[in-house]
Amino acid sequence: MIFFPNGQGCVPRVLLLGGTSEIGLAILAALDLPADTDVILAGRDVQRLAAAAKALPCRVETVRYDAVDVAGHQAFVDGIFGADGHRARSGADGCAPDLVISAAGILMPQAELERDVQQAAAMIETNFTGHVTTLLAVAGRMRARGRGTIVVLSSAAAIRPRKANPVYGAAKAGLDAFARGLADSLHGSGVRVLLVRPGFVTGRMTAGMRPAPLATTPEAVGVATAAALRGRRDTVWVPYPLAGLAVALKCVPRPVWRRISR
Repeated sequence: MIFFPNGQGCVPRVLLLGGTSEIGLAILAALDLPADTDVILAGRDVQRLAAAAKALPCRVETVRYDAVDVAGHQAFVDGIFGADGHRARSGADGCAPDLVISAAGILMPQAELERDVQQAAAMIETNFTGHVTTLLAVAGRMRARGRGTIVVLSSAAAIRPRKANPVYGAAKAGLDAFARGLADSLHGSGVRVLLVRPGFVTGRMTAGMRPAPLATTPEAVGVATAAALRGRRDTVWVPYPLAGLAVALKCVPRPVWRRISR
C-alpha cells in the first residue's frame, strides 16, 4: 500500500484525469488503496465512468472533465482542491488530492489524421495541451500546500517519433519534456512528479493493431507505476528493457530510421 503524506485528519485522496483510462485504472488497482480512500474519476463519458467506479473497492466520485476544454481547467482544479478557502470537492473534511494521475489520451491512425486535420488538433490537445493546462494548475495548488504527487503517462514514442505516427509521437514528446521541466521546477517544494514511459500497450486504445516488440499490458504498467511510487524513482519504463533500447534508437541514422515502418 502506498503512503500518502496528507494533512492531519484527512483520508487519502486520488484524482484520475482520464477516469476511464485502462492504464490509469490499472494503476489504481495496483496501488492496493485502503477502502476509505476517496477516488475521483474525471472524464467525459458518464456511463463508462460509472462502470469504472463500480469496479473500485474505494469511495468513488465521478466528475466531468474534458481534456480539450483548456479554458475550464483552472476552474476545474480549483473546484477539486478548493479555491479561496472553500471546501475541496470530495469528502466532508475538504482535503485535497494527495495523488493526481494524468492519464487522458487518444490514439488515431495517421491516415485518418491526414484526411481530417481537426482530428490531429484534437489529439494534440488531448495528449499534450490539456495535460499542460491542468497540471500547471494542479502543481500550483500542491506547491502552495507543500506536498503531493503527480503521475504523468508519457510513452516510449516520445523518445523518437516515427513516420507511422508523427502526430502522436510529437504530442507525447511535448508532454514528456513538459513533465521533466515541471519536475525540475517543483524540486524542493515537497511535490513529486513521476514520469511513466510505457511501450506498446495492448488494450482498448490499440485494438486491431499488431503489437510492437516489447509490448506490455495496462496491468504491467500499473504494477510498475505502483512500485515506483513506493520508491524514489522519477522515471519508470515499462517494460524496463525499453530504457536501454531508447538509447540505441536515438543513435540510429535518419536514413535507416526512415525505413522503419512502425
